[in-house]
Amino acid sequence: MIGSVLSAWLKDEGLSRASIGLFGAIFAVYSVNFLWSVFLDKVHLPWLGLRRGWIVTMQIAVAGCCYLMSLHSAQSDLFLIALTGLFIAIFSATQDIAIDAYRIDIIDENEKEKLSAGSSMATAGWWTGYGGLGAIPFFMADLNDWNWPEVYVVLAAIMIVLSIATLFAKEPKVDNTATLAAAERRYQAQLNKHSGNTMLSRITAWLLSAIIEPFREFFHRNGVKLALSLLLFIFLFKIGEAFLGRMSIVFYKEIGFSNSDIGTLSKLLNWWVTIVFSIVGGMVNIRYGIYRGLMIAGIAMASSNLMFAWIAQVGPDKTLFAATVIVDGFTAAWSTVAMVAFISLLCNRSFSASQYALMASLSVMGRTLVASSSGFVVDGLDGNWSLFFIITALMVIPSLLFLRTIKHDIQRLEAKPLVNK
Repeated sequence: MIGSVLSAWLKDEGLSRASIGLFGAIFAVYSVNFLWSVFLDKVHLPWLGLRRGWIVTMQIAVAGCCYLMSLHSAQSDLFLIALTGLFIAIFSATQDIAIDAYRIDIIDENEKEKLSAGSSMATAGWWTGYGGLGAIPFFMADLNDWNWPEVYVVLAAIMIVLSIATLFAKEPKVDNTATLAAAERRYQAQLNKHSGNTMLSRITAWLLSAIIEPFREFFHRNGVKLALSLLLFIFLFKIGEAFLGRMSIVFYKEIGFSNSDIGTLSKLLNWWVTIVFSIVGGMVNIRYGIYRGLMIAGIAMASSNLMFAWIAQVGPDKTLFAATVIVDGFTAAWSTVAMVAFISLLCNRSFSASQYALMASLSVMGRTLVASSSGFVVDGLDGNWSLFFIITALMVIPSLLFLRTIKHDIQRLEAKPLVNK
């Protein structure tokens, strides 16, 4: 909705690479969604349960924004398109928090080996939306009877259907009330020493237990040094992939691939490749551990970027495009499964929404704020796509070197049971 489809729409309207790249700044919302993620652990909506309630509400909100997007024109309403895209990002980022928490909570504390399996299913599900359903707009755009704003009406309808499907999901049985209440009492006791048991102090204690406690618990449990090391690795791991991904649609169209080529190969083919290798990646993580899964994924991820440099030299060769999509889908799936399992491993189930959001936000921050300058990098290279993709491959190396330094810490965390209090 706000990634490949919006990029293709803006490209067809004649916007520059730099301008399209800047639109990627709205993805910065995914980098800061941890700021309000704490309320998804604390606030129970009065329907469908803690996790499903938030998911359905956000899905309906996204559908409404898609309909609003269909009312805009890229020629006269560029600001409104950006604003609507921002709201889609906010609602979508909030939905992500709830879905990630759902995935962690639905796995029992004695089933740690299922974290990688759950990560595989989550990745396959995400790509079903991005690659499977995401191909539909590109096929529609190549039909004379459809324009990009009308495509967003279809996306809104699809989102409504998905929200209905969510109603049939099982709500996880996780009760964090006692943990949050204990934290609130602790903060209240500290505040009472200074201001007494007033309404303001009670409200402040509630906010502190919701906002501060998840992050305090994470740093207290791991130690400040290790906690910061883990967060730094998460930030670095996918920067190169993000630079490539932000410009991939622009690259495909400039090289000479049609919307249907992009829909068939980049979306539909990549969809099935990703599902298959998500499952394979999960099996490898279960068999060899998350550390090895991350290392293998990182090396493969850097190598696959060079395939795009090859396309830049050869031109719009569909066979090479298909081969590149297969290799890139393999590395993207494997790396995503490994990272999702890794972050899930670090979460306390009482704060699964907020702690996962904190770490996932750092991963997205490297992929959005930094990668938003990708269009300027291509322009600075005078459109030398080959050199651009080589640079994105080299961007992976620092995270792999850093991963090697925290190898034993990761293996030690894998040996521990899931935190459930």
